[in-house]
Amino acid sequence: MIDLVVMSSDLQLHVLDTREKRGAELSTNHHLVVSWIRLRRRMPDRLGRPKYIVRVCWEHLADPSVRGVFNSHLRESFNQIQREVGDIESEWTMFSSSIVDAAIWSCSRKVSGAGRGGNPRTQWWTLEVRDAVKLKKESYQAWLARGTPEAAEAYRQAKQTTAMVVSEAKTRVWEDYWTASGKLWQTVRRLRRGKQLSANTVYSGGGELLASTGDIVRRWKEYFEDLLNPTDTPSVEEPEAEDSEVDSFITQAEVTEVVLQLLGGKAPGVDEIRPEYLKSLDVVGLSWLTCLCNIAWRSGTVPLDWATRVVIPLFKKGDRRVCSNYRGITLLSLPGKVYSRVLERRVRPLVEPQIQEEQCGFRPSRGTLDQLYTLHRVVEGSWEFAQPVHMCFVDWPHVSLVAFCGRISRCSQGLEGVRFGDHRISSLIFADDVVLLAPSSLDLQHALGHFAAECEAAGMRVSTSKSEAMVLDRKKVACTLQVGGVVLPQVEEFKYLGVLFMTEGRMDREIDRRIGAAATVMRSMYRSVVVKKELSRKRSS
Repeated sequence: MIDLVVMSSDLQLHVLDTREKRGAELSTNHHLVVSWIRLRRRMPDRLGRPKYIVRVCWEHLADPSVRGVFNSHLRESFNQIQREVGDIESEWTMFSSSIVDAAIWSCSRKVSGAGRGGNPRTQWWTLEVRDAVKLKKESYQAWLARGTPEAAEAYRQAKQTTAMVVSEAKTRVWEDYWTASGKLWQTVRRLRRGKQLSANTVYSGGGELLASTGDIVRRWKEYFEDLLNPTDTPSVEEPEAEDSEVDSFITQAEVTEVVLQLLGGKAPGVDEIRPEYLKSLDVVGLSWLTCLCNIAWRSGTVPLDWATRVVIPLFKKGDRRVCSNYRGITLLSLPGKVYSRVLERRVRPLVEPQIQEEQCGFRPSRGTLDQLYTLHRVVEGSWEFAQPVHMCFVDWPHVSLVAFCGRISRCSQGLEGVRFGDHRISSLIFADDVVLLAPSSLDLQHALGHFAAECEAAGMRVSTSKSEAMVLDRKKVACTLQVGGVVLPQVEEFKYLGVLFMTEGRMDREIDRRIGAAATVMRSMYRSVVVKKELSRKRSS
């Protein structure tokens, strides 16, 4: 007996049985040994994903034949419906059920995730590989039962066949991985994030540690309800603009243009309608979606599914048990997004002239690079000409993030700022990320006070715990800023829009950070991708 189960003496009384499993495929000199142990301990409730899910094979819609079947089935549902539809909910129910049924009918469904035994199914685990492995196991059992040379030869051949089938399947998967660049970048993002650990306990609003599943779910519900549905934000009446284009009916051309701009592979909302479904619609399907948008436009109401939000908390940094250290990603209905984007494209020409020039968030032809480049140039010029720059990185509590970018822009108007060439830069704004600039601490305090007062009038409040001050100068200079009697902390470095800025004006720390992050990803890629022998070394022509 060379196969044993070793345990401590205090657990011997809890052992119920120990058996040898000769059917397990181990080496020829060893057999699997299993022990049953009874422990009178209650396992804690843990939140987690299910072992497996059944999903629609939506990726098959890339095939024109499958897309034709999808639209044909949807057209049949459209022709069977009477056009005298009363309310928006009835029309939406018919549309959503018809498009989901058409996707299931044309694309079929499959089980995704872990199998029944909890073993994850890899991408190369196909029906052919499964049948070959099943035949090998049956041959192994027959060899153990009979022990004849014929049974041994049959098992040897089955093992060789299985190895060849698995090798071919792995090669095909890695060839697809090599040709599809999207899969490579998905792997890079997954390795860069690392393993996402879920917190089994969270703190309540009063600081009490919650451990049960029900209390944790209620705490998350309470947190996001307070975050996304603030009650202390005053409404600001905006002057209504008279524009015939805004008030006109929604055309099919508008809906088609918005649908074509949807990004594929995104998660659906509660209606389970994926962007691939909408992007595969033909003229009949797009006309049905346009009709649905016009009913919502005329009635002034939207379906309940469009207003239902599925919030997914993603950890940022800090204590995992604190809800405020998570960023909530909201999953919305894709048809509802199409409707809202059509409206946004209509009001964009009216709102764009009212937004300050420094605002680069959610505006066409602008992005984070514009703000980072400007701030870099200010830092370089300040250090070169020995001109100090006092900066305040303003932040808001989470409850204020529902404010419009236009309000934030108007709050920073009227500030003098620092001179850069022939211009004066008083602030850099990207959505709700604001940097106030001034030549002295006194000027920055005046600008911050004016900015905070305007924010209060617009229903926003500056966070005194997350807003920080920093001075760019060749010598140590104190910068005491106050908001509502609370002194803001002064820091030596600050990460703005993902880039680290320092008081010395140097970028050494930022370069080292980027090199370290790239090296970490490369080490993970080396273990996961580079050393794989199935990955071909040939280059595309």
